[in-house]
Amino acid sequence: MRKVLLLLLPLSFSTSLFAQDDTETETEKKDYGKVYGSFESNSQWYLNDKERNLQHPEDPFRSNNYLYVNYQYKKWTAGIQGEAYEPNALLNYNPGFKGTNVGTYYLSYKSEKFEATAGYFYEQFGSGLLLRAWEDRSLGINTALRGGRIVYRPSDNVRLTALYGQQRTGFDVSDGKIYGFDSDFNLDKLLSFEESDVSVGVSYVGRYEKTYIPDPNFDELTNAVAGRLNFIHGSFYLSTEYDYKQKDAVLDIQNKINNNFIKSGNAVLLNLGYSANGLGIDATLRRMENMSFLSEREPTVVNSESTSLNFNDRVLNFTPALTKQHHSNLANIYVYQAQAKVDFQSDAIMKAGETGGQIDVFYDFAPESLFGGKYGTNVGFNASSWYNLPGTYRLVPSEYDTKFFGVGERYYSDINLEVKKKLSESWHTGFYYVNQFYNKEWLLGGEKVHTNIVAAEATYNFDPSKSIRVEGEHMWANADFKNWVGGTVELNLNDKYSFYVWDIVNYGNDDPDKRNNYYNFGGAYRVGASRFAVNYGRQRGGLVCVGGVCRFVPESTGFSFSISTAF
Repeated sequence: MRKVLLLLLPLSFSTSLFAQDDTETETEKKDYGKVYGSFESNSQWYLNDKERNLQHPEDPFRSNNYLYVNYQYKKWTAGIQGEAYEPNALLNYNPGFKGTNVGTYYLSYKSEKFEATAGYFYEQFGSGLLLRAWEDRSLGINTALRGGRIVYRPSDNVRLTALYGQQRTGFDVSDGKIYGFDSDFNLDKLLSFEESDVSVGVSYVGRYEKTYIPDPNFDELTNAVAGRLNFIHGSFYLSTEYDYKQKDAVLDIQNKINNNFIKSGNAVLLNLGYSANGLGIDATLRRMENMSFLSEREPTVVNSESTSLNFNDRVLNFTPALTKQHHSNLANIYVYQAQAKVDFQSDAIMKAGETGGQIDVFYDFAPESLFGGKYGTNVGFNASSWYNLPGTYRLVPSEYDTKFFGVGERYYSDINLEVKKKLSESWHTGFYYVNQFYNKEWLLGGEKVHTNIVAAEATYNFDPSKSIRVEGEHMWANADFKNWVGGTVELNLNDKYSFYVWDIVNYGNDDPDKRNNYYNFGGAYRVGASRFAVNYGRQRGGLVCVGGVCRFVPESTGFSFSISTAF
């Protein structure tokens, strides 16, 4: 961490220059700008677990640390983020995150109509199906672009963006060079709409990567374009987007370029909904074909069993799973990851993308109504289903021809119902039912699993800042790990102290030696803009997801500590 602190010292020390003599009048004060930022530290101490035959790694204590400092002066802003992964990053993070170094830095100028950034920056075009540069520390993702970006707003109804850069990977950048242009136009005034909002957008992303393959059947510059439309009228809204990626080499089963397997990619996204008088309906449909878009065509091989793709590294676009984001521990055992790429695993499992959708329906029964009771009742229904693209597939030589409409092999489905009921000023209750189908054979390798999950929770508020929450849940599964049971207790003593304990038990596993229970307990302390947390327990191996994007975590046991603050 010493290297980072020394690099940040000039910025941090400069705050002392801002202090003014108490005798200085308001008119004499000068604007020296302001410094602001944040610090976050996530650490784990891994322990042996004889019951599960787990041995701690060579470095049992590992820590991810981020110090972010910005200095703003009038229309100028400069920032730097120092990162320390000492002595190593947490398990299964990108191996490129190693040691202590400067992660990102930038300098920007922003006026009413013009904005320019040099250094590292984040950006998203439309829904992100072509480009999204972003950071999520819990997932180990930082795909910032290093280069330059210009944003021009000639009016309130027009926004134009142009950029160039190379994508961050670890403490370095990838070889691919990224070019981008995005435009947003609000058409309300042009069309004289008074009760409706209409906007359109057009995007372009180009990736140039020199190839050393003799006589390539694809261009070194891969071009991708997109168009989108957003419409709102009263309680109704609709947005749609179409994306196209020109023909490029498809990776084979070893994640190597197949010069004889050249395919274009495309995606269609449609979202529409209605919300009024206690009723909310939202539906999303998406079809993606060969929409894996990397800043380097071939993912870097980390070891004989994994590549940079396993760490969400060098991914240019954003393809989250469009499914219900459950807060139940058991409902998150079988989570779906979007299938954006062509993936030929065998002559029986050949994938070209995904097609499907989800729908959410919410209704609030008013207080004093038949189903609302004294305090009202909230009911939510969600259903999602995702499939391989229908068509003809051939493994050798690799080829496929998809149909636009229809569905192929089912990957996943989730049908769930939740009812939330306030019984009194102090008691709040909730009931949840989830039915899932997880095609593990096609998604990860394994058995096809059908589950039924029920959960019930109750929260009692002692006063506005003190409460206790209790939840119980059960899963019935016909395959894989079979049945689970779990429970949670959360206690909030005030706005500063909170504690929890939860446990899930795989009591139905066919292998008696694997009927493990995964217990966790811990607490947090909050003061001002700072939060301190400690936890001890067992980590269940599998996918951990945030917002539909997932990271695989291995089984482990130990302590975890986290600190976050803003200044």
